[in-house]
Amino acid sequence: MAARIENIVTSGTFSLDGGTWEVDNNVWLIGDDAEVIVIDPAHDSQAIREAIGKREVMAVLLTHGHDDHIRAAAQFSDEVDAPLFLNPEDQMLWDAVYPERDIDAEIHEGDSFTVAGTTLTALHTPGHSPGSTCFYSEDLGVLFSGDTLFNGGPGATGRSYSSFETIIDSIRSKLLTLPAETVVNTGHGAATTIGDEAPNLDEWIARGH
Repeated sequence: MAARIENIVTSGTFSLDGGTWEVDNNVWLIGDDAEVIVIDPAHDSQAIREAIGKREVMAVLLTHGHDDHIRAAAQFSDEVDAPLFLNPEDQMLWDAVYPERDIDAEIHEGDSFTVAGTTLTALHTPGHSPGSTCFYSEDLGVLFSGDTLFNGGPGATGRSYSSFETIIDSIRSKLLTLPAETVVNTGHGAATTIGDEAPNLDEWIARGH
């Protein structure tokens, strides 16, 4: 059976630099009837476990270390007995939430993760955070972009550890080079495609965010 993609939307808060905001997060499951990989199990571990059912979780992949994406991740990883992966350049964000618990394994550029016959390749795309990482499935024609690229432009960079110039470089060099028909499944909000976003790069640069 071919791998399929499932989306769960969970709700909670995001806090950084003294501010807190209500947010809805996209949680992504990639797999089949037997096994799944989970990307960014945010806010509600129970709801995600209910969606998984009796399937085996092969890995928990985090696109970055902001607290809305990771605050439920350790509990979820422990409950499903699956290793939790994060790019080490976001270690300081992880440590702010989990001062006494470490990640299980690091994600680096080009790492691959296989589930249900499908491979996800890690693309390190710093800017929204230093360790921000997207996951690309060539055979499914899908990119999981975390908060690096949204429907309408790049992720926010007006906060600690972020850089607009860096996120633009990441999007230009790592994401807009993918096939135009690639579906972009984001960390928040609606999906888009590389082809829909690519023509807007100069506009994003001009507006500066």
